Amino acid sequence: MIDCKTFRLPAVLLAVGFISYVFIGLLHTGGPANNHKAVFADYARSDSWAVVHLGQFAGMAVIIAGLLALYFALDVRAGGAAWVARLGAVSAGVALGLYGVLQAVDGVALKQAVDAWVSAPAAEKTAHFASAETVRWLEWGARSYQSFMFGLTLILLGSAVALAARLPRALGYLMGLSGLAYIVQSWVLGSDGFSATNTSTILIGYVLMLAWIIWLVVVAWRTKETKES
Repeated sequence: MIDCKTFRLPAVLLAVGFISYVFIGLLHTGGPANNHKAVFADYARSDSWAVVHLGQFAGMAVIIAGLLALYFALDVRAGGAAWVARLGAVSAGVALGLYGVLQAVDGVALKQAVDAWVSAPAAEKTAHFASAETVRWLEWGARSYQSFMFGLTLILLGSAVALAARLPRALGYLMGLSGLAYIVQSWVLGSDGFSATNTSTILIGYVLMLAWIIWLVVVAWRTKETKES
């Protein structure tokens, strides 16, 4: 018999983390992300830059905490499912570490670089703009690898969910599909940066994640225990 209450903590953490992350992302200063002169000027005018990026990091940290709580709730100790789950937990920690690097580059270094460019004398603007672009490209790289590891985490833990059969197997498949969207996103980021294609992959990833998180919440709050399939 399966006590669905064991999945309530991961469900709450994932729901709160995801909603917070998306909401805070909406507060991020917008603009044509791949038009660096235009968007850097917008970034330099932002007064909420540091707070927004700190909030994004906090949201991602809660999401990762939710994934780790899911790992413990699955409680698989033997067989292939156990190894897949352990690898998923390790990759979740790596994904959070890479997100910290990303926010250090984007939330701190890039803001300092664009501020220096805007305030620089005319004779020095070209050099400062080149420096800001270099930081931007570092951001592309950090976000690309973080998206890859986050996607891998979802694929591994989704596979563990499907193999352990303590939750509906289709929920695990949906988790894996959302992870695949992040893997595609990582490739697009590494090659094209913040292009329209990248925006599409972000939205697809968000929709798929929201779908399986809602499903997990519903399952976790069922009062009826179900048999393993």
